[in-house]
Amino acid sequence: MKNITFGADDGLIEAARRRARSERTTLNAQFRLWPAEYAGRDLQAARAMETVRELRRSISNGGRRFTRAEMNER
Repeated sequence: MKNITFGADDGLIEAARRRARSERTTLNAQFRLWPAEYAGRDLQAARAMETVRELRRSISNGGRRFTRAEMNER
């Protein structure tokens, strides 16, 4: 594992440490999770768009546009 250094406002660091303690974790543990979440957002967005494309191919509305009321019906 590679070590890196971050800089942040002292008050922000203390607030983050308090939150981590309240969640029974450490700030360091939370920072270790962040790169995976940050890097994974692009992959998650790409998967979501592929799902949308698949749905568009499989669902046909006959070219009809729905009204706002129709789209909000439950």
